[in-house]
Amino acid sequence: MNNKDFINTLAARTERTAKETQALTESLIALIAEDTSDQCTLAIQGFGSFEVKKKMERIVVNPATKQRKLIPPKLVMGFKPSAVLKEKLK
Repeated sequence: MNNKDFINTLAARTERTAKETQALTESLIALIAEDTSDQCTLAIQGFGSFEVKKKMERIVVNPATKQRKLIPPKLVMGFKPSAVLKEKLK
């Protein structure tokens, strides 16, 4: 399912227009990005939790040239589904 199909399906279920649904979806994504930008966990009951994790710096080696390279630390987004969502997917 692509974004357009998702928006249309959600609009039909909520009896709203596709434009309103698109705005609500973008607002939700912006809220998740804002809340996780300060490295706190955002938990949505029945769905799961989003959290920002810090990956430490590491050294990688190019196998062809044997050149070593330092990869700097970075922040990555993690998602852990809730038990309810896991059960529905089984």
